[in-house]
This record gives sequence, C-alpha cells and structure tokens, in this order.
Amino acid sequence: MRPFGTTIFAEMSALAVRTGAVNLGQGFPDTDGPPEMLAAAEAALRGGRNQYPPGPGIPELRAAVSRHQQRFWNLEYDPDGEILITAGATEAIAATIMALCEPGDEVVCFEPFYDSYAASIALAGAVRRPVTLMPGERFTFDPEQLRAAFSGRTRLVLLNSPHNPTGKVFTRAELELIAELCREHDVYAVTDEVYEHLVFTDSGEQHIPLATLDGMRERTLRISSAGKTFSCTGWKIGWVSGPRALISAVTRVKQFLTYVNGGPFQPAIAVALDLPSAYYSDFRAGLQARRDQLSAGLAAAGLRVLPSEGTYFVTADISGKSSEDGIGFCRELPERVGVAAIPTQVFYDNQEPARTLVRFAFCKRESVIDEAVTRLAGL
Repeated sequence: MRPFGTTIFAEMSALAVRTGAVNLGQGFPDTDGPPEMLAAAEAALRGGRNQYPPGPGIPELRAAVSRHQQRFWNLEYDPDGEILITAGATEAIAATIMALCEPGDEVVCFEPFYDSYAASIALAGAVRRPVTLMPGERFTFDPEQLRAAFSGRTRLVLLNSPHNPTGKVFTRAELELIAELCREHDVYAVTDEVYEHLVFTDSGEQHIPLATLDGMRERTLRISSAGKTFSCTGWKIGWVSGPRALISAVTRVKQFLTYVNGGPFQPAIAVALDLPSAYYSDFRAGLQARRDQLSAGLAAAGLRVLPSEGTYFVTADISGKSSEDGIGFCRELPERVGVAAIPTQVFYDNQEPARTLVRFAFCKRESVIDEAVTRLAGL
C-alpha cells in the first residue's frame, strides 16, 4: 500500500478549511436527507437498536433493498442469501474484489476510476487493466482497447455507471459490448451503481444495470448504497446483490473487515428505500438544476465545461485559464479565488488525457453554489 498516501479528497478538503474556500471538491451534500428517514433513525436510536445487527444486515433492510431493485430495475434478488449489507459501497467494492481475485488475476476497469478501486485491487494482489475514457462531446472509450484489455488472466470487470468523476452514463451499446466480453471470457462483473437515481433527464440516457442484460445476472455483483440517494454519506450503509454463491464469498471477506455496521441506521434506510417515486424524481430534478447553475458559472469564468449526464459532478477544462496542470491549478485555486476542486488526472494511470481536467461537485445548496460562482468569476 506504499503508493497509496493521503487521498486527494483529504488534501483538498484540508486546504479548503485552512483557506476558508467553498469546498466543491469532496462529493458530499450539505443538507440532510428525507425527514422520514431521519425520524426512523431517531426512533431506532431510542428504541434499543444499538447493538450488533445480524451479519448479512437486518431482515427489513435486505427486504427493502430487494423490493427497491424489483421496483426500479425489474431485478429479483432473494433477501435471504442474495443481498449483503455493507459499510457503504466502499467496503462492498473492497470485499467483492478480495473475495473474487487471487494474486496475479487481472481486473479490467475504466479510467478515471474512483481511488478506492486501485487500492482494493492492490490489496487483493491483483493487477488492474485500465481502459481510458477520453473527453470530447461526451466521454467515450475505444472498443478495441477494451477488447485488448481482456486476457486469460482476467477475473472481473469493474464498472461504475453513472460514472464518478466524469458524470458519464454508459450507453446500452457500450454495456452490450462489456456484457459480450464478460460472456466470451467467462469473467465476473462488479458494478458500482451508487448514482443509479442520478441520471439527468436532458442527457438522453437512462440507467441500465448491467445485470439486466442477457446472461449477466448470474455473473454480476451489483453494488449500491444509501449515501448518495438519501444525502447521508456519513452513515455508510451500502449493499451488494448477486447470485447466492458469489454473495457467500463476499460475506466471508466482509465479516472480517467491519463485521457489521450502522445498527440504528439500517432500519432508517429501509424506510427511505420505500419512499414514493416523487422523492426520487424531485431529488434528481434538484441536482440537475444545481448542475446547470454551476456549469453556467464555470463557463462564465472562462472554463470549458464538459457534459455531465449524471452523478454529483461536472468536469471542466482549465487550459484556457491556467498554464498549470489540474493538480497545480487545484492547489492554487483556494488561495486564488476561494474555491476547492479535485484534479481529475489523479484518477488515471495514463494522466495525459486529463492533464487539464478538474472535477467540481454541485451537491451543495444553491446559495453555496452562488457564492462559488461569484468567487470563480475572479479567474
């Protein structure tokens, strides 16, 4: 783990605190989640649900996860054996990779990738085989590069859609190609879908779980969490769903990581998952409006804004405003204008395509984005 030092999120958040900058770096909301969920958590805290929950997660949460996946994606998972509750999606990803990979196995993933992916692959002794998402009118990849990434050592494909940090939503055609290669090479798929409810209506895309494609449910472990959808990132309640044998393998690893977590939060998330559809559509509309608000401000400040089809994030090209690369720009930005952001290049193995790209988070109150936009005008 020597190559993995302090995360870029910790560095930029600390810089924001020290300088009093508006923090558009780390992707956490600055408002609390739905009141029904908060009330259920309070009731659980005061109602004696503060001890170890069952290892797989409390039955009512596993049942709620099952209902949720049937309701939105027409995917059926047995809550008793095909769903495991984890300490956020981060633990689910780590436990899944360590459960499925032996030293020397290869993991195909798309760069830029969230930083925990590389660390989890390293912890398993596996080797990452990145496929580069190239910026343009939208982020795309070369199908031949993807094909070439597969080998006799490939164990799994790690896919994040909607994608952090680019905001890309993988199209049906792209997913069909990934599924074809998984079937052809007889490999597993691990899908990080924490932004499943944040695909913006003007993107022309929709969220398509890879597990819904032909022949993929039996080889896919599907990961999601409550943090992004219900604005409770600090609760760290996630889940992984998939075939019984694969969930059993993940459980064997997970039980020696956190064992269990979030006892009184689990019943609250069960309540949140059953909220009416209006909650989900209103939540998406609110984030889409704030994306547009921030994107307009970045453009007015002279940055080239790339399309954001989903997630909490928008990417901008800084080359018209700075001779620095993204890292240098982001380290200077809090002092220059009082805003913190994240350099996208740190999420690439091959950093050159993203040398001048910077990620900004818009999961903040409108007044906070207004202040950030005002400060960015100083560029």
